[in-house]
Amino acid sequence: MLKQVGGVEIQPQHKATCHCGIVVLELDLPDGLVDPKRCNCSMCRRKGAVMAYVPLGGLRVINGAEQLRLYQFNSGVAKHYFCSNCGIYTHHQTRSNPDIYGFNVGCLEGVNPHELPDLPVSDGINHEADL
Repeated sequence: MLKQVGGVEIQPQHKATCHCGIVVLELDLPDGLVDPKRCNCSMCRRKGAVMAYVPLGGLRVINGAEQLRLYQFNSGVAKHYFCSNCGIYTHHQTRSNPDIYGFNVGCLEGVNPHELPDLPVSDGINHEADL
């Protein structure tokens, strides 16, 4: 768990936005960033985002819900959301645990994901649900 990234304190309720600012999320992060990582699956490899996680109730779309678009692939379990105006991935309901959202750390207000220390990479190519 990380409570600070590059001098920016992770707030217990932290705001996140897409690039154009239409989509605004509010995230409950009382423990900071939980389990930040990258993933090597075909989707994550292409988007290159750093993700961290919250329970489903810990993410609220407070503006721009009508601008969010859903993308599903392969098993159709994971739900990937992105802004239809600027194209930025904001969050997804995970395949491995549908009770949590992964969110794009780069969307957090004031946070630069390039300032995170060594990040693990989740093996999405060899997903446990496929074995």
